[in-house]
Amino acid sequence: MTVPRQLEMRRRTLEDLPEIQLSPGCELRSYQHGDEEHWARIMNHCIGTKWTAERCLAELVQRAEFDPEGCLFAVVEGLPQGTATAWQKAELRGDTGYLHMVGVAPDFRGRGLGHMVTLAALRWFREQGYRRVILHTDGWRLPAIRTYLRLGFQPVLFNDEHTHRWEAVRSRLSPQRPDSVGALDDRSP
Repeated sequence: MTVPRQLEMRRRTLEDLPEIQLSPGCELRSYQHGDEEHWARIMNHCIGTKWTAERCLAELVQRAEFDPEGCLFAVVEGLPQGTATAWQKAELRGDTGYLHMVGVAPDFRGRGLGHMVTLAALRWFREQGYRRVILHTDGWRLPAIRTYLRLGFQPVLFNDEHTHRWEAVRSRLSPQRPDSVGALDDRSP
């Protein structure tokens, strides 16, 4: 059985980003040596299991795509509780960034941390000269998709399967107002 390709979203421009509004009691900072343990804890609740500090080092921190200044953390009560990473994929066009590893620890969801770290990553991309950003997600990650839509990302359609999957997401996000997801986007830049 083949696993379906993840859904893709794209933000065509970084020119119109809003200011970052810090959540009460929260600070924003970039990666510091030793954050791997916190990153693994957050990812085990958001992305998948079996993340360890060692795995974060090997598969994230030590990769060419990683820049410590582009790995953002929302810190609450002295501990990172949310994260988003401005990833630099070589296979993308030079002006296109990749938003990666976005997540918030379960006890801190619903406080705007995901929005905050995602926006911080987008602003980092803009400061580095990127013009657009893409990301991959899954259709069941409805709170994340809502955040991405609010921040100006649009669904990308690769084929009929993706069109149907995005239509299903749209209906689950807003059964009374399915148009609130916005226009579906084709694959063009």
